[in-house]
Amino acid sequence: MFQLIVRYVLFAVTATLANLLMQRAVLAVLSDGLGFALAIFAGTATGLIIKYVLDKRWIFFDNTAGVANGSRKFGLYTLTGVATTLIFWATETTFWLTWSTAEARELGAVLGLVIGYCIKYNLDRKFVFASRSMEA
Repeated sequence: MFQLIVRYVLFAVTATLANLLMQRAVLAVLSDGLGFALAIFAGTATGLIIKYVLDKRWIFFDNTAGVANGSRKFGLYTLTGVATTLIFWATETTFWLTWSTAEARELGAVLGLVIGYCIKYNLDRKFVFASRSMEA
């Protein structure tokens, strides 16, 4: 169980860093309100894809293949991320609107992602990778 927790934390950190790097890249080009919205969206998409690939293989040990199966699981994985993404976005946006600094925005993002990932693990275990999660 300890190894699973360590892997999950490392993957969450990896996805978070990818998310924030993508946000920085977008904000380097577009720094207005539209840029902020696009940065959050692009960062979220980047983190989602990376985290799904890592979680599927190394957290839930799901080796199933096939386009239909993969599409269904990715759809469910994305769906379980909706509420947790709203927590992340709300926290990041609140920090940005309150302090209006890049550091505050990123601190809010990290805090929101930590809360979201804790909730998401349990949702994914129950609804996305249910048949495999009993082995994990």
